[in-house]
Amino acid sequence: MKQSINILTLGVNNLEHSLSFFRDGLGWKTKGIIGKEFENGEVVIFELGRGMMLSLYERKNLAWDSGLKQQPESATEFSVGHLVNTDEEVDMIMKQAEEAGAKIIKPAQKTFWGGYGGYFKDLDGHLWEIIHNPAITIDE
Repeated sequence: MKQSINILTLGVNNLEHSLSFFRDGLGWKTKGIIGKEFENGEVVIFELGRGMMLSLYERKNLAWDSGLKQQPESATEFSVGHLVNTDEEVDMIMKQAEEAGAKIIKPAQKTFWGGYGGYFKDLDGHLWEIIHNPAITIDE
């Protein structure tokens, strides 16, 4: 099997609120909520480039679709990382997220390994790391 991840689905509590956070608060592009014609099928998809997508799916529907019992939220299970090219971009995104309703968990600062980054929790408690690694350049 080829090593790749093409879609990351986040379970959210309220699809409309989460759509607003990402689209209106962070400025991400999307067609909005699709799949309304299907019971348990409403989803928001953001095309991130290079074949990668982020989808938002209500937690209850993700539990239903997977056949698992809905679990309690936990921000320490994983983090979503957003790598950028400058410290200033980190600061800008952290500010934008906070203004959109995110909770800053760790303000942007120099890291122990020589980078720069911070953490916030989105409206549904998912942990996001906004990070600049001077050893890596991101193609726009």
